[in-house]
Amino acid sequence: MCRDPRRRALVCRRPEQMSRCPGHHDWLIGGAVEVGESCEEAAAREPAEELGVRARVRFALHVLLPGAISPYWLGVHEAVVTERLAPDPSEIARHGRLGEPELREAMRKRLFVPDGLHALRRHPGLGPWAAVTP
Repeated sequence: MCRDPRRRALVCRRPEQMSRCPGHHDWLIGGAVEVGESCEEAAAREPAEELGVRARVRFALHVLLPGAISPYWLGVHEAVVTERLAPDPSEIARHGRLGEPELREAMRKRLFVPDGLHALRRHPGLGPWAAVTP
């Protein structure tokens, strides 16, 4: 999860041409761990690939998610991002930052990636506003 120093969550909208969850919003940035890569290395790599920023990440928790095909463990890490973002348009159509009330309202009104919704609903203290600052 990426947040700014004011604890606002980075929320992204996926492009319509994505194979999974096209046009959905998400408050998590990430992807799969590569062979031989640690979870922490993957968590640091993903913001660079998707947002064009380097950020120090810190482990928050593991969440068991039902998944579309089968259950899987999601390793959630926190990154405080202060740099200007340069999103990869093949990964991110739009982005913005939302505080806790705005994010929860958006989750009620907009289409979000189901796994991100599940993680936050299962662990209500998980959001960027609840994370411990470095």
